[in-house]
Amino acid sequence: MSPAVRPVALVTGAAHRVGRALAVGLAGDGYDIALHFHSSGAKVSESEDAIAAAGGASKVFQADLRDATAPARLVNDVADKFGRIDVVVNSASVMLRMPIGEITADSWDSVLDLNLRAPFLIAQEAARHLPDGASIINIADLAAFEVWPPYVPHGVSKAGLVYLTRALARLLAPRIRVNGIAPGTVLLPEKFDPKFAAHLTETTPLRRDGSPEDVVQAMLYLLHADYVTGETIIVDGGRHVRH
Repeated sequence: MSPAVRPVALVTGAAHRVGRALAVGLAGDGYDIALHFHSSGAKVSESEDAIAAAGGASKVFQADLRDATAPARLVNDVADKFGRIDVVVNSASVMLRMPIGEITADSWDSVLDLNLRAPFLIAQEAARHLPDGASIINIADLAAFEVWPPYVPHGVSKAGLVYLTRALARLLAPRIRVNGIAPGTVLLPEKFDPKFAAHLTETTPLRRDGSPEDVVQAMLYLLHADYVTGETIIVDGGRHVRH
């Protein structure tokens, strides 16, 4: 008897941070991983090892998703290499501090091209390959629901991603479910101001930071909750209800 074929998940931005945690969580849930990265090549081998330790196999795909032609190429490369795609997790993202007076047309486009246009183009192309019952999960964040003054392009991109999640859920139903996750303080950027980090913890209703594993658990719920589509789950320790 031939071994069962494992389903395949494409995870963008999977070389490090939350993207890696999502890929490893999927491997533990029975998936093989199409591991996308752009410029974090030095960290890819660590992700491959972690995926293998969780029981999954992986293949690596490099692409700059700000290039308008890259998302479709990535999806088709994954389909060619694995022969299938069953889940897409749009995790690749950039969060750049840009005071309002310093935003340029190019910097605006760079953020929205990666954070919003690329997930749409990936979903559009993946819909041609995904089987009935498949899932797309978009990783937004709390900036979609709050105003963060130094991060306007980022917030706009994530608010757009929440809308895109709802729109795709309607347009791709009933074959494909589309949901999102909006993390709060689950993994702060490197060199983050420690005083402000402490303030974030103190002003979070649950009085603690989250972790990438909290986002993984939300993802696994959405993958298995087959009567849920068009939802974005906020995973933020209650920060969105603190006022």
